[in-house]
Amino acid sequence: MIIGVLSDSHDNIWKLDKALPHLQQADVVLHCGDLCAPFMITRLGQGLPQVPIHIVWGNNDGDTYLIAQKASAFPAIMLHGALAEVELGGLVVAVNHYPEIARGLALSAAYDLVCYGHDHMANEEKLGDCVLLNPGELMGMNGRSSIAFVDSGTREVRFVDL
Repeated sequence: MIIGVLSDSHDNIWKLDKALPHLQQADVVLHCGDLCAPFMITRLGQGLPQVPIHIVWGNNDGDTYLIAQKASAFPAIMLHGALAEVELGGLVVAVNHYPEIARGLALSAAYDLVCYGHDHMANEEKLGDCVLLNPGELMGMNGRSSIAFVDSGTREVRFVDL
C-alpha cells in the first residue's frame, strides 16, 4: 500500500493543485494538520474522490465546524481531531500535528509509522522499529514545498518536491 502524506497546506490551493496528481497515485492520504480554511476540504475531496483521506487538526485550523460540514459531503474524508490511529497496509499508524507529541508516540513502540507537521521541515527518522515522518510543508513558505509517500511493505519513504 502506498500512503501519501502532506501537512501544513495553509490554504495554498496552487500547491495543492500541484500535489493532487501525485496524491492520486496513493492508496490512502494522511494530512497532518493546518489545512486552515474549509475550502481546502472541498479541493481535497474533489481532487481525490476515491482515495481515503485521514485528517488531524493543526493549530491553524480555524472553523472546524465548517470544515466538518464540508467534509460530510465527501465519504472518503475522515476527520480525527487531534490524533488519528489507523491501520494501513499492515502498519499501525498515528498522525498528530505536533513534533513533540509525534516523537513521544514513536518512542512508545506502539506504532510502525508516526506522521506529523507543524514545524514545516521535512524529516524522516527511524526510532526503534518506528518511522517518524514529517512530509514538510505543502504551502512553501520556507522555500521547499513537499509531500511524502510511504510504501507500507518496505517502509521506504520518498519525498516529492512541488
